[in-house]
Amino acid sequence: MPVEPERTPWAFPPVETADPLGLLGVGADLEPGTLLAAYRSGIFPMPGGRRGAMGWWSPDPRGVLPIDAVHVSRSLRRTRRRFEITVNTAFDDVVAACADPRRPHGWITPKLRRAYRRMHDLGWAHSVEARTSDGALAGGVFGLAIGGFFAGESMFHRETDASKAAVVALCEVLASGEGPPAQRLFDVQWTTDHLRTLGAVDLPRPVYLDRLAAALELPLPPRFTVRNPHTG
Repeated sequence: MPVEPERTPWAFPPVETADPLGLLGVGADLEPGTLLAAYRSGIFPMPGGRRGAMGWWSPDPRGVLPIDAVHVSRSLRRTRRRFEITVNTAFDDVVAACADPRRPHGWITPKLRRAYRRMHDLGWAHSVEARTSDGALAGGVFGLAIGGFFAGESMFHRETDASKAAVVALCEVLASGEGPPAQRLFDVQWTTDHLRTLGAVDLPRPVYLDRLAAALELPLPPRFTVRNPHTG
């Protein structure tokens, strides 16, 4: 089970004070206790402040992917069969691929990579991988899981539909937890054309916060409670 870290000394402003883009403030740190306090309050970190300062965001509306209504197209259903799905077997590799500086709009800094790795070591951050038949990493997704809440951070692909296959598999992992899947919350921060093809929708902040509070009370999905000895 995840290890609860020391509480953060930082206090975040009310999310309702965020600017029109969703920026709530800059600064603080990326210690595990700070990250957990932020996510539990509907806030996530992403560089965006002045001179590259770490920004803390709570956009309105908020993008979510309903795990009980994820859209799997006929073509995705076909290509998905080409991939083997694994969980928490290549966390560092997935994060490194998502943080590749050659990707457009890259935001995962070395500090964030170290922070997410630390969260992974404590049992809070997880990856889902899509692999080819020979075991090569074709795509993946990573994020933080707190009870029935999953904060999707980033995804990548090296083969067509590999990232989508990983996301669909992640939805299945989340749906396997106790309670109705509709009560669990898969946060994708902002909706994109890529995510909309899978069924991502926007929620007003008050609705999102209500859903978040309920999801945090649910148990962690079973697949995320098993630590892989070869993770890394």
